[in-house]
Amino acid sequence: MGHQRRATAADGTSIAWSRTGSGDPVVLVHGITESADSFSPVTELLASSNEVITLDLRGHGESGPAASYDLGAMAGDVAAVIAAAQLERPHLVGHSLGGAVVTAAGSMLDVASIVDIDQSLRLDGFKAQLMPAEAMLRDPDQYQLVVDAMFEMMMGDRLATGEQTRINALRHADHEVVLGVWELLLTRSEEEIAATVDAALAGYAGNDVPYLALFGIDPGDGYDAWLRDRIANSAVEYWADFGHYPHLVDPHRFVDRLRTFWSR
Repeated sequence: MGHQRRATAADGTSIAWSRTGSGDPVVLVHGITESADSFSPVTELLASSNEVITLDLRGHGESGPAASYDLGAMAGDVAAVIAAAQLERPHLVGHSLGGAVVTAAGSMLDVASIVDIDQSLRLDGFKAQLMPAEAMLRDPDQYQLVVDAMFEMMMGDRLATGEQTRINALRHADHEVVLGVWELLLTRSEEEIAATVDAALAGYAGNDVPYLALFGIDPGDGYDAWLRDRIANSAVEYWADFGHYPHLVDPHRFVDRLRTFWSR
């Protein structure tokens, strides 16, 4: 899909975005190496009842490159699009990296609700999984192998072959962007990463915004309690064996779940 609109982030980065449908606004934010097109089946279903805003994060899809790809900068991309679209209290939905991005954005913006799809916010734990591959990730000739292997492992068995092919075809793993997004994990200690996450979630103190963390891969024992300690009005839901793309394994079930969550 070709975006017809542009917003400018605070640091001058050009962010491509689109709108379709009408009704209560919802902003969809994709994962690392992907683009707004990854949400296409969900966008089509939601557009029958909602104004749907999709965007490409900096360094992805049709958006421009940037000097920084940290979480705060990407949350700023979402804020810039919300402002450009003149939205009032939109729902935010993000998948993978996008789940962390909408969580950070929701900490600083007035939003109606937040849904994080299959992205644990315990990023300090992800560091341990990533570090054995650091040398390959930093090698411009090998980093793609790491990215491809990671997504193949997380894809799961329930995503239709056609959807797997579609998502893989959309994926573009720019080396600079991948390293920029994961810089925090590659260069900081687990304690520093945990402190950074807590700082990003500080805006939820005293904030009762509804928050749903929906996983297709088990986030681990105690994640619901960990999350409630930081986002009081949060709930964790696990769709067993749905893999990293539960919203694409069954888009109708996912959209029905969103509508139920929003109605409550």
